[in-house]
Amino acid sequence: MHLLTAERLACRRSDRLVFADLSFVMERGGALLVTGANGSGKSSLLRLIAGLIAPFAGRLAWHGDDGDAGRTPRLAYVGHADAIKATLTALQNLSFWAALADPREATARAGLALDAFGIARLADIPGRYLSAGQRRRVALARLLAAPARLWLLDEPTVALDRDGIARLEKQIARHRDGGGAVAVATHAPIALPGADELCLDDHQPGDTDPPW
Repeated sequence: MHLLTAERLACRRSDRLVFADLSFVMERGGALLVTGANGSGKSSLLRLIAGLIAPFAGRLAWHGDDGDAGRTPRLAYVGHADAIKATLTALQNLSFWAALADPREATARAGLALDAFGIARLADIPGRYLSAGQRRRVALARLLAAPARLWLLDEPTVALDRDGIARLEKQIARHRDGGGAVAVATHAPIALPGADELCLDDHQPGDTDPPW
């Protein structure tokens, strides 16, 4: 079943057309691997899907859900910034997000998310003392503490060691098995069996003006 349909999207940042004529469909349980050269618009595409910027042209259509799925937030976005408060502990950072999604047992769910990413021992460590890789694990653990149907992940393996990447891949697989979907923008290898690949190098604007 369709979760999201994109039709002839174009993105413009300042006076530059970043990409154009981009269409795709995301299915429940599916994965979209977004690739392309630096500056081709990978981050911009994820931000566009997340609603942080508006498309210059084209449209995004979300498809409705029934039952429990309808009460699950539409998407979760993990970008380049880890969005971790330096003065809060790892557990407090995650508990904040968990409580926004569902205040019931937020701390318990945050603890389970830390454990899933192998950093339960860091629960009481303030964000300022975490390494880059540890901060990245905390940021990714937010996906479990505050579940959403679609995960948007921008270079998610940056600063992760092999164990961190393996844990991320495991959680992505579990998310998809449960009917969730994921879009990953990356230069690095990541296990996404059966993913559709969208190379933004193929959607760079030409020398002529676009037809809109």
